[in-house]
Amino acid sequence: MSLHIGIIGFPNVGKSTLFKAITKKQVDCANYPFCTIDPNVGVVTVPDERVDMLASLMKSKKKIYTTIEFVDIAGLVEGANKGEGLGNQFLANIREVDAILYVLRCFKDENVINIRSEINPIKDKEILDIEMALKDLNTVQKRIDAVQKKMRSGVSKEQQKELELLNRSKILLEQGKVLIDQNFSIEELEILKPYQLLTLKKRIYLLNGDEKDIPLEIKNEFEKNDWDYIMINIKEELDAEGLSDKEREELGLTKTKLDVLIEKCYRVLNLITFLTTGEDETRAWTLKEGSLAKDAGGVIHTDFKENFIKADVINWKDLYDSKTFTEARAKGLIRTEGKEYIVKDGDVIEIKSNA
Repeated sequence: MSLHIGIIGFPNVGKSTLFKAITKKQVDCANYPFCTIDPNVGVVTVPDERVDMLASLMKSKKKIYTTIEFVDIAGLVEGANKGEGLGNQFLANIREVDAILYVLRCFKDENVINIRSEINPIKDKEILDIEMALKDLNTVQKRIDAVQKKMRSGVSKEQQKELELLNRSKILLEQGKVLIDQNFSIEELEILKPYQLLTLKKRIYLLNGDEKDIPLEIKNEFEKNDWDYIMINIKEELDAEGLSDKEREELGLTKTKLDVLIEKCYRVLNLITFLTTGEDETRAWTLKEGSLAKDAGGVIHTDFKENFIKADVINWKDLYDSKTFTEARAKGLIRTEGKEYIVKDGDVIEIKSNA
């Protein structure tokens, strides 16, 4: 299951520096607007101690973690929805991602050009939201026109329902609203899903600067609105990437903020991890929360979903504490579940199938 997080923000807010820190991949970080013209893509692992502990227990030859693909997209400017700056290219690239990571400048540095007149992350967020809302408005209007044209030859209940939903979305977008913050039903979200609307994507806000220097009123505004945010001094994190594990331990850096960010991106998409483990490999697999055992089988191999018989399931910690599958089975900790079993985060699963 491939996951894509788009990193967006105005030029020179720290997007490419963040990308470099996360992926350890060198990108063009020149102090110049639009230096990142083509999206830089990097795949990073999701830190997971369960993989490490089970691999050690089973003496696995390989460890495979779940991954997230980060896409560093060219800096946005006001008017992007009309194609200004690198607007059209930016908005086309961002459509393909599963969630959006806003990088908002909170640091002051005279050596780094600031194309905005002030340091105001709330205002910057609003402008980014409006640019995407305006682009969505264009998409929705085109779809309204297409549906109305089809309805000239006959009206179906599905078309009527879609048109009503599109018109409601249009009104919200005209008000500059972010659609994901609205109360759409699951059925309505399914109708809107094919349009890849930008304001329907999950989002995380990264406040780039020292936590102590970010005004309390900024933090309060994000918390009041329940906006999922994290505070990181990106440059400081990049500088710390070269430290050894021992140096990190001495400085009290057991888990970097970048690790926390990666985990947060994973959680915001409502994903869980199940595991498989043995002598050959210990592996973490990505699954949507609420998925069934047969879906887990399909993630491992497409044939396993179609030919699913049953699954042996145990919580990873129960297995680790038991030391072996044999001991865990003797304790009655391994359960046999059918295809409708709802997989839980941390389940260790062995699929039985006819494949």
